[in-house]
Amino acid sequence: MGLFSRRASEDDEDEEEEVELVLFQGALNGKEPNMKENQRLVQAGLNPAKELVTDGLSRRAETIRLEPKGERAQVAFLVDGMPYAGGKLTKPQGLAVTQMLKLLAGLDIKVRNQPQSGGLKALWNDLPYELVIQTKPQQDGSELLSIKVRPLKNQIVTPDELGMSEDLKKKIREWTSQHKGLCLAVGAANTGVTTTAFGMLRGVDCYMFQVHSLRDLGTREVTNVTPYAALAEDNLEQTLMRVVRVESDCVFVEPVTNAEITKTLFTMQSQIALLSEMVAKDCASAIVQLVQWVGDASLVANGLMGLINTKLIRKICPECKQAYRPNPKLLAKVGLPSDTKTLYRKPVATENEQGEVEEPDPCDKCNDTGNLGRIGIFECVEMSDGVKECIIGGGDANAIRTVARKEGMLTFSKDALRHVAKGVTALEELQRVFKPVA
Repeated sequence: MGLFSRRASEDDEDEEEEVELVLFQGALNGKEPNMKENQRLVQAGLNPAKELVTDGLSRRAETIRLEPKGERAQVAFLVDGMPYAGGKLTKPQGLAVTQMLKLLAGLDIKVRNQPQSGGLKALWNDLPYELVIQTKPQQDGSELLSIKVRPLKNQIVTPDELGMSEDLKKKIREWTSQHKGLCLAVGAANTGVTTTAFGMLRGVDCYMFQVHSLRDLGTREVTNVTPYAALAEDNLEQTLMRVVRVESDCVFVEPVTNAEITKTLFTMQSQIALLSEMVAKDCASAIVQLVQWVGDASLVANGLMGLINTKLIRKICPECKQAYRPNPKLLAKVGLPSDTKTLYRKPVATENEQGEVEEPDPCDKCNDTGNLGRIGIFECVEMSDGVKECIIGGGDANAIRTVARKEGMLTFSKDALRHVAKGVTALEELQRVFKPVA
């Protein structure tokens, strides 16, 4: 009997649902695991490792964790950004699974006292995945296992799939069509900044303009974007000069991470449109950091075109979502149009005509979570005269935010209400994210 098997029927606990297990297809570093030399580990850990990963994939987990806790190992899943508890393994079972996945990912199974990270190719339900295998040593000598799941198909790739509005898509095209200036996707680490940057890249009019990328596009397919191979002896400025000479209109560059890169980009921003990403709390904080790195507020204010920050919110499951008529006072409080007739929420118990309480039917599509997938909401700061004046005048992040909002620029809460009105998400989700709705 599998460690992570799900029952096909509550009436027959001995009968298990047949589930196709994941197929591991080799380490990303190309290292071949020595299965023969580690036969005992393979016997103890291979099938449980497959069952663990399969269970996570069937739940749509973006992260699978196996955490040692005393004589047990606790399984946990992160689904649509929310944690869910899984099953428990014995300590030896947890060790076997961790060691097995390390072996398959080309890591050193003899090393347990320092962090390790590797990658593993996998196939499940005819869909390819990359699994990032990370281990972290614990005080008792065990290891915390984290598996980050990256689907290689059906990824969020276009501005529409990200949830960008028509107005925001239009702004991106306007910014990148002027053959100058820096456009940035910003946000905290591990919040989808790179995904947003690629979404912005796909928002560029690549049919009207020549677009090059200095970044490795990996498995992401971007139509009409030409990879540009930098010469080993060239620095970033020299590489950008070469891109300018081939009459490129826009170039996708590596993330902005330090003063040297930032100064180079602002040196070149008058000759070509630049698109990149940056880790920062929000758009205003990113601007303040750029000024510190460049040392010239006027150059930053005039060299930036715009910044976009992203949060991900959960979408309501389309299969089981429940319609209701909202209270007019509620609509006024959160800022929705007064003529909004219908909103949607996760299914709740209702009372029938006989006064009996009816529980909602189970939903296989979302595993009874009421949510299915996530969508982006955005804030945007443009370089209006007011924002430029604030930056040049030495305004801090709060001052920049205040000016941007006063001028009606896009905020997270304003953009999120658009998805509520369309029935994509629920007010309860916004209350969870914003605490309360702004």
